[in-house]
Amino acid sequence: MKILIGTKNPGKIQGAKEAFENYFKEFEISGIPVSSNVGEEPVNNEIYEGARNRVDNLMKYAKEKNIQAEYFLGIESGITNLLGKWVIINIAVIKDKYGYESWGTSSSFPVPDKFVDEIISTDLGKVMDKIFQENDLRSSKGGISFLTNNVISRIDLTKEAFIMALTQHINKVWNDKKH
Repeated sequence: MKILIGTKNPGKIQGAKEAFENYFKEFEISGIPVSSNVGEEPVNNEIYEGARNRVDNLMKYAKEKNIQAEYFLGIESGITNLLGKWVIINIAVIKDKYGYESWGTSSSFPVPDKFVDEIISTDLGKVMDKIFQENDLRSSKGGISFLTNNVISRIDLTKEAFIMALTQHINKVWNDKKH
């Protein structure tokens, strides 16, 4: 089975791979960089929109290049205060080859008020790199690994979001597929 994901980020690809390994024995996952069509740091509804846009742009790319796949994946991390407090959350979107879409989220983690404006004006990765004096945390274990003393990584959050998105694809009684 062929799976495409709209990123070249190794951590995101690994998280998706680990999610799918729970339900499928044989598959190949390939990362293709596509645009999210949202800002560097998605805010509120832009998080879902960015993940969905990655999937749609990936499907368009695959069609133009005549690449066949069973599933198309997108994931976006962003900052939201829709629950009343600022948190970072990942939203994963999955479309199958028939166009059926599902989505899921990761756990979220709180953002101290003193960092909110800087995260929104730049992006979480840059702020985390500065705080922890690292370089490109977003491509590996992520800033969350520092915040949790290596208990949870960016890969874990990505995996969790994709598992939640997969619930509708793997449970016939739970989904609303029409085919």
